[in-house]
Amino acid sequence: MRVSQEFEGKVAIVTGAGSPIGRAVTRRLRAEGAQLVLGDVVEADLLACATSLGDRVIAVSGDLSRREGVQRLVAAALDAHGKIDILVNNAGGGVILPFLKHTPETMQATIDRNLWTTVWSCYEVLPGMVERKYGRIVNVGADSVRNGLYDHAMYNAAKGGVHAIATGLAREFASLDITVNVVAPCMVETPLVTNARAQGHPMIPKMEAVIPKGRPADVDEVASTIAYLARDEARFITGQVISVNGGSTML
Repeated sequence: MRVSQEFEGKVAIVTGAGSPIGRAVTRRLRAEGAQLVLGDVVEADLLACATSLGDRVIAVSGDLSRREGVQRLVAAALDAHGKIDILVNNAGGGVILPFLKHTPETMQATIDRNLWTTVWSCYEVLPGMVERKYGRIVNVGADSVRNGLYDHAMYNAAKGGVHAIATGLAREFASLDITVNVVAPCMVETPLVTNARAQGHPMIPKMEAVIPKGRPADVDEVASTIAYLARDEARFITGQVISVNGGSTML
């Protein structure tokens, strides 16, 4: 894919880069000229993503729910490029269960993977953006926060925080040309969803039933929205949750 060179000269960190959405985001940003620094806790997936993008891609594996993991990622970006223009907080992954089926461990894992990865990434990247008076932060949230999807209460607690921190940061840093937004997908056609459908998992028809378009989102449909919010032309959009959801929630 070769589109515009909107991100020529821009440096972008993408967390959760080895996931299906993360890989789509990296392809889109790379096609538009961005220099990429990628993070993920699953090293094999991260390296596969980086390799698929060709040379000059930096990949740093580590647990981004811990400050030290994010510090290593940010240091690699600054060592190589001296700046960070774009941060895509895509790291996540919840344990989807009825609320009373959760254990303290699964609840903690869901909060760590989704909320703390976002908090620490923003905390470590923002000082440089403040210094340069420029930045684009896009958090990947979840439409289930709005529609109350079955068995998603704990996941929604984590992703709801991802939505909420964006509004606070957006107001705090708006005067410095730093925007902070959220892209909230609904169901996305990933290998996990495809396999679950093939196995007749009962959650799949429940999730599809709330989408008027009658299908999950494609990963590239999510990535295109993330890329738009990272562009300079989106500079007057901040503090917003943009749903990519086929109409599962409206307004």
